[in-house]
Amino acid sequence: MARKMTREEREQFLAEPQVGVLSVTAEPGRAPLTTPIWYRYEPGGDVVVMTSPGLRKTRLIEAAGRFALCVQQQDGVYKYVSVEGPVVESRPMTKAERHEIAARYLPPGVSEAYTDAMEDKHGNNISIAMRPERWNTSDFSDIAEQLS
Repeated sequence: MARKMTREEREQFLAEPQVGVLSVTAEPGRAPLTTPIWYRYEPGGDVVVMTSPGLRKTRLIEAAGRFALCVQQQDGVYKYVSVEGPVVESRPMTKAERHEIAARYLPPGVSEAYTDAMEDKHGNNISIAMRPERWNTSDFSDIAEQLS
């Protein structure tokens, strides 16, 4: 049986550059909105996602005042962390902040080119910070060790 991660393990895993899947409550009669998203997290801090103002996901997050994020590792031993909590801040991002998030997912040189190319198109990105309140984790390492 898979085991739950410790607080330190889950926070370290969430801090790694995984692509997150964001979920937020949708309009009545619709399923929650679920979409991949880049994010950043430092253990003990808030989860910060980057998006554009006016998008459906942004409007839904603003209306709900909270969202959930799930990240998983499929290569090697399967594990995941999902976290949910309230929005604690929403504000415009600087170019440096946009680059910081892009650099988590793109190699050097490409992340700078991406940030520069997106400046005109998405120069008005906002960051939305969520304070982790509820965690759900699973780590199949023990099972993998038993089978090897």
